[in-house]
Amino acid sequence: MEFCLRPWRLEDAPSIARLANDIEIARWLRDVFPNPYTLKDAQGFIQSCLENGEDSLCLAIEIDGQAVGSIGLFRGTDVYQKNAELGYWLGREFHGQGVMTQAVREICRMGFARWDIGRIYAEPYASNAGSRRVLEKAGFTLEGVLRRSVFKRNEVHDSCMYALLWEESPD
Repeated sequence: MEFCLRPWRLEDAPSIARLANDIEIARWLRDVFPNPYTLKDAQGFIQSCLENGEDSLCLAIEIDGQAVGSIGLFRGTDVYQKNAELGYWLGREFHGQGVMTQAVREICRMGFARWDIGRIYAEPYASNAGSRRVLEKAGFTLEGVLRRSVFKRNEVHDSCMYALLWEESPD
């Protein structure tokens, strides 16, 4: 499926509010991602992306002229300044079509080109098979399982540490 990564626009808010208002999306993300997800939440998120500084790259995933998900890299600070954290989500109707794997590859190329970093990492929940598969197909390596590291919806979960090193990056 064809897609593009592009900067956010304020007019993306209705589409994002509709797709993000899905418990199956929110269950795999940090609590800062609300559920229910309202138009006001979408507007606030987009505004924060537009105001991000040099140490973040927050982009819309667009399919057929519509924003259908989000992907971002967030550069570390202090002793983590040579790292960037990857985060993403995609509307459920677009899952399983290879969009996110390609989007992850693309944003990683952008991040390595933009910053002097050596490592991009992501921390999906261990039980999130779909997200783990995306990372593995994009070339990330499982570095370890962080036991009982996440408290979400009144339950404790394991999470995984995946990373892609600069020298392992495709193209």
